[in-house]
Amino acid sequence: MTTVPFLPPELGPFCLEFLDLLDRWNRRHSLTALPPGARKEELLLDSAVLLPWIQRLAPGAQVVDFGTGMGVPALVLAAARADIRVLALDKSAKKLAFVRQAALELGLRNLQVGAGRIEDLAPIGADLGTAKAVGPLDLLLGWWARHGAPGAPFLALKGPAWEEELPLEGCTCVPHPYRLPSRGARVVVEVLRRG
Repeated sequence: MTTVPFLPPELGPFCLEFLDLLDRWNRRHSLTALPPGARKEELLLDSAVLLPWIQRLAPGAQVVDFGTGMGVPALVLAAARADIRVLALDKSAKKLAFVRQAALELGLRNLQVGAGRIEDLAPIGADLGTAKAVGPLDLLLGWWARHGAPGAPFLALKGPAWEEELPLEGCTCVPHPYRLPSRGARVVVEVLRRG
């Protein structure tokens, strides 16, 4: 069944502040080519599809977002659950400077930023992993094998052609299709390691 994600009303103030901050930074630092009218849907609403998974996490759980770019979906997840820890990883210093500033201005004390190559970082042992438009599933799952806790799921935000990236050795992939109002069909690929 295809779902349409929604932003809970309690995230309304966060969304407005995030979009305003992104607009100000984008004028000076060219963080995104997305037109202002598409940013709420592509960045915030698209991240909101992950909210049911983080609601299942215990307080204090660790989420890692690979290739976070401008903090998507990391900032949305941190805003939705102040009682979990979210780590936003990326190698772009310019984008991570924005994520740090956004976390500061938006009061997201549970969000941390990690810079550098993901392959070189010490194992994290995260309870949930995420990535949006970062790379193929086999690359992401190589990172997750290093940084995920045993049995922890990984969620990849993908387009409808995600099955072209299969097969994946030792993994079970469960697709969760959804549709953005004007940007079309997408899927959350929930990946679990077998054994």
